[in-house]
Amino acid sequence: MKSAHSKQVASNNAGNEGIEWELRPGGMLVQKRDEVVGSRPMIKVKVSHGSYQHEVNVPAQATFGELKRILAQEAGLKPQEQRLLYRGKEKDNDEFLHMAGVKDMSKVVLLEDPASKERKLEQMKGDQGMAKAYEAVSHVRAEVNKLAEKISALESSVHGGKKIAEKEFAVLTEFLMVQLLKLDSIEAEGEAKVQRRIEVRRVQSFLETIDTLKARKGNPFSGSSSAVSVTTQWETFESGLGSLNAPRPMSSSKEATNNWELFN
Repeated sequence: MKSAHSKQVASNNAGNEGIEWELRPGGMLVQKRDEVVGSRPMIKVKVSHGSYQHEVNVPAQATFGELKRILAQEAGLKPQEQRLLYRGKEKDNDEFLHMAGVKDMSKVVLLEDPASKERKLEQMKGDQGMAKAYEAVSHVRAEVNKLAEKISALESSVHGGKKIAEKEFAVLTEFLMVQLLKLDSIEAEGEAKVQRRIEVRRVQSFLETIDTLKARKGNPFSGSSSAVSVTTQWETFESGLGSLNAPRPMSSSKEATNNWELFN
């Protein structure tokens, strides 16, 4: 009797308020599951994004912010990069779809935020500039590699005691300076700038090597363990002879005395 009475009450309430109820085991009267939060009915929304059209399923009582999160995967735009317009008006993230009048198969317009477009454009330009800088540094590195082989051969010749024309040192130095000027003219940022700096130091190191080899060619004994060092040691005598210091001068003053010895 109690159960039948509960059903009758539920029926009367449903008729009066338009709410559907269900009786759970144990006699508990609750709202039907399809109206409970967490199992909200879904609707399909058509989203126009430029020349693209997206159809997404979203809870009927979702917010526009939730719709943006769903569109992030579909449109490839982060939620903060999106602007959603419905019936010509932009909607805030905390506005509800159903409160704005969005229903099944309603159309929403998706626009990319202008600030986001500007950032992407700048990033694209930066990426292109970095790629160009990388390519320029790579060309210089290839030229320096060729010069490095010639410097290595020159170093072997100098250490081997071969005669090297002065012109060979001058030509290699000039070629390296040209590459140094090329590196200085490259506008680079980030990692490309780091690579340019590494190559600059490499060229400077080769220039120092050439200077060292040139100095060694002019003085073959420099840096060699067989070089003879001549030192002269002087022995100092009491008279001052043989000393690097001149002997002390004898006193030139003579003392005269008038003390005479008297003889008988």
